[in-house]
Amino acid sequence: MASDKLFYAIFQDNPDLIVRWVDELPADAAGYCFSAPVLKEREYRLDGLFLPPDDRVDLPAIVLEAQMAPDADFLLRLYAESARFVQQSKWQRQWVVVVICPNRTMNFGPITPVREFVEQRVRWIELLPSDGQAVREPLTQVLGLLVQPEAKVRAISDDLRQQAATNPAAGQVLPLIAAILLARFNNRPISEICAMGGLTLDDFTSSRAYREIFRKGEAAGEARGEARGEASVTLRLLNRRCGPLSAATTTSIQALPLPQLESLAEALLDFTGPADLQAWLEEHG
Repeated sequence: MASDKLFYAIFQDNPDLIVRWVDELPADAAGYCFSAPVLKEREYRLDGLFLPPDDRVDLPAIVLEAQMAPDADFLLRLYAESARFVQQSKWQRQWVVVVICPNRTMNFGPITPVREFVEQRVRWIELLPSDGQAVREPLTQVLGLLVQPEAKVRAISDDLRQQAATNPAAGQVLPLIAAILLARFNNRPISEICAMGGLTLDDFTSSRAYREIFRKGEAAGEARGEARGEASVTLRLLNRRCGPLSAATTTSIQALPLPQLESLAEALLDFTGPADLQAWLEEHG
């Protein structure tokens, strides 16, 4: 769906936006690497995965899921997907889950079987808070344009522009307004969307998220983005399992097409050292 591509483009461009939603992180938390890996066997796909720098053992991995509609299986699926990530990556540090949703009172299924997981691991980002309180955090506010009543779009856009005059966090998310409105109102003329959000045509053409999602050759661009994300995660896991990789080996892995990267990501779970990696590369090179 369009929102999946939108979130991918937003966080691929600036993965450190995620730290705003995990309150227990230290003030200097930064350097996250974002991807959307496929988890093997049943082939679960995470909406997003943020891995901290290798030298920041105090920072958790962050699993991102966006759920915009009721789904009675969501909590069970979220639990299964998260556990599959921990199992397949052999992640041995802290990890949390961030769920973006209209509000957490939607029917996401029974909590009883997964209560401990939900209460201890999950951070809810409500775009339409169930308590009726206005959203003031700029990133949450701009993503709220996906679900807020159309009549409120202009007021939210104007408020974000006013905040940007004194709040760098608001200025950082302003380019997302165009891409979000186009993702939501993709059957409307650009001129109508501009009027709705108080935007200009330049706001659209200068938005990187817009170019990533809607430019010609979207399918090819998305495949390249997936390959870059898969290569990044695979290299991190290989460095942990096989030791530091040479520049030549890193380049070879980065050049692999997406299907081979996915095969390597699965095979490395059985590697015991660099010899196994070299043998795999020779066999599949």
